[in-house]
Amino acid sequence: MLPCSGMTDSARKRATYDDVLSSPPHAVAEIVDGVLYQSPRPALPHAVAATAVGAELGLPFTRSRGGPGGWIILVEPEIHLRDDVIVPDWGGWRRSTLPLLPDDPYLAVRPDWVCEVASPSTRALDRGAKLEVYQREQVTHVWIIEPLDRFLEVLELDGETYRIVQRVSGDTPARLRPFEAIEFDVAALWAR
Repeated sequence: MLPCSGMTDSARKRATYDDVLSSPPHAVAEIVDGVLYQSPRPALPHAVAATAVGAELGLPFTRSRGGPGGWIILVEPEIHLRDDVIVPDWGGWRRSTLPLLPDDPYLAVRPDWVCEVASPSTRALDRGAKLEVYQREQVTHVWIIEPLDRFLEVLELDGETYRIVQRVSGDTPARLRPFEAIEFDVAALWAR
């Protein structure tokens, strides 16, 4: 995925929320460091992995069924963090961070966890500029799923930077931070 402007960095106008709102309805529009990014709807491997994350975490953590509850977990939430408009594949807030979900069309509260399912078109943004925003905002945990290569990395904030604390692949269930209260069905991420 490339920035939407053909201008050089020095000549580029900083994107605004109006640019997000005027993006095509079939695109996911984000602003990172003043640059508008528009990405296409995900391909099937991405959709399978993202669906599995919701299926595994939804009931135990948002509904307290088979798990501890205590979270608000949303698919593709629009999050405004300073001048950045970010849309992770999944975002999660502990109820202590976000006791009630507002009626607003977006959130302006830092998530406690995000999950990015990398695609060839989004990988550089997910692992680059967006990760820098999460780090700046002190998002404690970031999951990056690589569905084509079939692995998931759990990044944890360690002071000012992230470190990979878990890397899973294959079919063996795993307890993944910060959701280690359940065994996550890793094989569901690759099921087709």
